[in-house]
Amino acid sequence: MSQDSLLGVSINFDTSHTVFPTIIAVILGILFVAILVTRGKTMLAAVGNGPWWPVGIDHMRFFGTIAGTVVYFLAMPAVGDLFPNTGLGFYLCSIPYLFCMSVLYLHERGRKQLLIAGLNAIIAPSLVWYILSELFNISLP
Repeated sequence: MSQDSLLGVSINFDTSHTVFPTIIAVILGILFVAILVTRGKTMLAAVGNGPWWPVGIDHMRFFGTIAGTVVYFLAMPAVGDLFPNTGLGFYLCSIPYLFCMSVLYLHERGRKQLLIAGLNAIIAPSLVWYILSELFNISLP
């Protein structure tokens, strides 16, 4: 083995952006199994003893958040495939996602609140995209 092979690094850019999400998915899977092992019987008993849905839950915000997040994560790779290796999948999906989540959680939807939500939805993803994609050269979907 030569000195060059020890110090050389080769990066497969087709799959390099999937390393971190894979690590997170494995960690979350392990934690899920640990919760099931340690609390599974208690959870099943709670479900079997009658109503277990929280009283007074805001169904629109709860299910809206879940649906919006699922759509956001499904849309990111699809949009990113239209603009490969630019991070625009993250950027173009984050703007409407952040705006929709902000509006969903607003108690008053006046002109001022919607303007602030809109500006936040444009400025925050723009800064994050610029810092991660351009300054640190991190591959985004």
